[in-house]
Amino acid sequence: MDLVRQWDYAPQVLDLGGGFGIQYTDADTPIPPTEFVDALVGTISTGFADTDWTMPAIWIEPGRSIVGPAGITLYTAGGTKQIPGVRTYQTVDGGMGDNIRPALYQAEYEAVLADRPHAETTQVVTLAGKYCESGDILVDRAALPPVVPGDILAVLATGAYGYSMASHYNRNPLPAVVFCEDGEAQVVVRRETWADLLAFDQPYQHH
Repeated sequence: MDLVRQWDYAPQVLDLGGGFGIQYTDADTPIPPTEFVDALVGTISTGFADTDWTMPAIWIEPGRSIVGPAGITLYTAGGTKQIPGVRTYQTVDGGMGDNIRPALYQAEYEAVLADRPHAETTQVVTLAGKYCESGDILVDRAALPPVVPGDILAVLATGAYGYSMASHYNRNPLPAVVFCEDGEAQVVVRRETWADLLAFDQPYQHH
């Protein structure tokens, strides 16, 4: 409001952007959407109350709060590496190539066994990816039941900024995207193949 007054500009639309948090872990307590919106509208209404301007339309961008909780990333468990007195690494067949957020700015997630999400947890492990980087950590401290190679691990709330920020890091193809609703599943982005990854490579012509 201070900036609007400084400009002496009566906007017809105020886009207040995003910032609507979601629950990535049990430690997160995001503000309820109604409370968030009430605070925004109240602040703008108060700011316009002593002017002769018409109250503008208020736009928000709640994208993450919608798609974030709707997305789950599935990984196949690989081997386990124990470092006594330090930590236990549980490897998976993905990592920073499909979710860069933990490595980039320490975003936190939780993981469960896909077929036993409510199983009693018996260990705390570090979910490590396959991308040959020391920072390729998906979950630093994941409380899980026993895990064996081949188990499917689900990392929760990855719908926002997972696929959109994914990359071919260290020359790896991207995973598929599947939509699920009412017990039915549909592939909407197919899994990339090695042929896809090499499609733009051109044979070197020696002269």
